Amino acid sequence: MQTFIEPEAQRELEKLDPAALGKPQPTAYVPPDGGKLIVLTAPLTESIDHAGYFIQMALASLPQWLEFVLDKKYPKWREVERNGDGSARYMPAGVRVLEKSLLRKFTENEVVACFPDDLDKFIGPNTRMVAVSTHNPLGVTFAAGVYTSIFGSSKEPLNSIYARAMFKKIKESPFRKNFQVVVGGSGGWQITQTNILEELGVDCVAEGRSESADTLALFDKAIAGEPLPREINLSHPTSRDAILFPDKRTTFGVVEMTTGCGRRCQFCVPDLNPQIDMPKARIMDAVRANVREGNKVISLATEDMFIWGQVHTDTPFYFPNREALVDLYSDVVNTPGVDHHLLSHCTMAPFVVDPELIRQLSEVLLPKSPIHLPLLSSHPQKKALVPLIGLETGSVRMARQIMPSKGVPFSIDDWPSIVLEGLRVANQNNWFPMMTLMVGNPGETDEDTQQTIDLVYEMERRNLFAFLVPSIFTPLHDTRMEHQVGVTHTGRLTPLQWQLLMKCWKHNLRPGQYSWWGPMAWRAGSIFMWLYRLRKLNGPNFTWPLFMFSGVIPERMLQAMGKIHAGRPVPSKSRRELLAALRPNHLKHMRADNGDLPEGFIASAQNVSGENVRKVAAGAGNFTVLP
Repeated sequence: MQTFIEPEAQRELEKLDPAALGKPQPTAYVPPDGGKLIVLTAPLTESIDHAGYFIQMALASLPQWLEFVLDKKYPKWREVERNGDGSARYMPAGVRVLEKSLLRKFTENEVVACFPDDLDKFIGPNTRMVAVSTHNPLGVTFAAGVYTSIFGSSKEPLNSIYARAMFKKIKESPFRKNFQVVVGGSGGWQITQTNILEELGVDCVAEGRSESADTLALFDKAIAGEPLPREINLSHPTSRDAILFPDKRTTFGVVEMTTGCGRRCQFCVPDLNPQIDMPKARIMDAVRANVREGNKVISLATEDMFIWGQVHTDTPFYFPNREALVDLYSDVVNTPGVDHHLLSHCTMAPFVVDPELIRQLSEVLLPKSPIHLPLLSSHPQKKALVPLIGLETGSVRMARQIMPSKGVPFSIDDWPSIVLEGLRVANQNNWFPMMTLMVGNPGETDEDTQQTIDLVYEMERRNLFAFLVPSIFTPLHDTRMEHQVGVTHTGRLTPLQWQLLMKCWKHNLRPGQYSWWGPMAWRAGSIFMWLYRLRKLNGPNFTWPLFMFSGVIPERMLQAMGKIHAGRPVPSKSRRELLAALRPNHLKHMRADNGDLPEGFIASAQNVSGENVRKVAAGAGNFTVLP
């Protein structure tokens, strides 16, 4: 409800802006309690968790003119749940961790987390700090820019549009001069790199973790009215005990499982963080807190789920702790009130290292998966698991340069074999990963692109499936590649790079075309969009790859005409051959019950246990068990 400004609030405004003295003021809402001291928020598009499970990816990728598609598919996606006091029922995990951090010093009455539409209910004369957490405020992360460029005339995806609207609302608050604005989250670097702090009305961008003692010091400065630095780096916890777990509901039930990764890819920001796996008891407390507040979905947030339980042990982290992982996920999905579980990130090599782990996890996780893929899954209810995995490139030369440890314990020279063999194990167990690729890397040649295209064709030849999500190289802040330059926008993509993009998306359509009319609709829609907009927007290099995508001209004909690259067969190693190439210090950690072990293999006792000995004896080759 809108009210006229009360005399006391009018005096507050005049203190902040002497020019307001004696002048009539517009109507504005003043919170009855004068507003909260600290207000936390995040873009609506990053906060919702009640619409489709893939809507946030669409919001981060589609341009504004395609918003009607989401409105038709998810007509209630903007409807959110609030607590009795108007605060947000759920918020991104980063906001909840910050809230927990602040409550170490401030009271519940001084801190609130709310949706952007409710900011006016909580910002008032008493407010001294507004903190915004955002993941992709300007739409320049890996997947976002490329798809807005392909499908629209603007590079700003919907997520950026909504983020800017949120910042505009904060900037135009009648109490703006009384508080400062700090931005955190993984997208803060976008604001500093583009130098638009003033445009958005941001006083400070904070990089790092909110558990840091520097976080409380920063808020103390703001509350005291002292100017904040434009940028500040907050230290990352170095131990499990220093990590905070929120006790309120998070978007998609996100509960942190690990930090860091350890594979040292040069383009990756999270890998720069220390490797920490969280204690199971605290993970379970956070799971139960989500359920208690009505969340039926849980997702364990991690850069690689397979390192949990193996960090800082005598066994290298890239040999998964099978028993610990199965135990953790079993307890999570069997928690009363958990109806669904969504997988986060992982890597491909563990599928080759321990196929039995994948089989056991499938038994635990598939019943609680909300994802159904009827044309792919062999599960009785056609359920599937869709983790996020970085493929990045099919070129061994490029892989050596940007991610030399991506395949450990296997050699990066065997990267295509690791991908194909890992995907075979995944698909057999109804895992159909969403795999990212980077197009236009610094120094990428046509041969590199051809090798990646070859790998995609090889997947099809072998009837393997993953959702392939290609994107243009983005030099992320603070990574070892932040100053390198690759392809900067879609207009500069080569015909081969366009072919890779379009081939991936044609591949992705395979499980979704249930009806006889589906392929016809794609053909007609693709050609219409090319005639209407895309031929001018993306240039001549886009034409033949789009015709390939549409299916109007068969791929074999386009290949014969020399318009696209004909995918070449990819020689690859079997799992047995990959294991045979391992160094002895790695081979000793392999679990014998997976089979494929070299003749004369010497297994340590912890890798041959109980009933598994009988399975090993049946077909793993000759081996010796050491005590």
